[in-house]
Amino acid sequence: MVRKELIAARLGRLREYMRILKAIQRYSLESFKNDVFIHATAERYLQLAIECVLDIGNHVIADRSFRKPDTYAEIFEILLENKIIPKKLFKELEGMSAFRNVLVHDYLQIDLDKVYDILHKRLPSLEKLGAAFSRLL
Repeated sequence: MVRKELIAARLGRLREYMRILKAIQRYSLESFKNDVFIHATAERYLQLAIECVLDIGNHVIADRSFRKPDTYAEIFEILLENKIIPKKLFKELEGMSAFRNVLVHDYLQIDLDKVYDILHKRLPSLEKLGAAFSRLL
């Protein structure tokens, strides 16, 4: 059985992270790139939001005895295979786990234009995934 309190706690954090990320969206690209506090906050909260959905996905996979993922990207694949998320959402999430890896491991080479683009175009996908997980409660 899915541990509802675990998912609920992480969904609460995801909502908090999304609120902060949406506040950062109001900055122009120039302000975003020139202010280290703004873009560093965006990077960190994007990382946290992605890790949050990956953690929930991993929990669901383990709980339901789905095949074990070898990579973060496989978490989304397994959720798709088992009809937890639709194909459209899977496509929208494509590359998010790789982006998380860049934020964590390749932090010396972060492309601020890409961070800004993800901030403005990919947040709804994380929210949709959060909603899919909410339906499991």
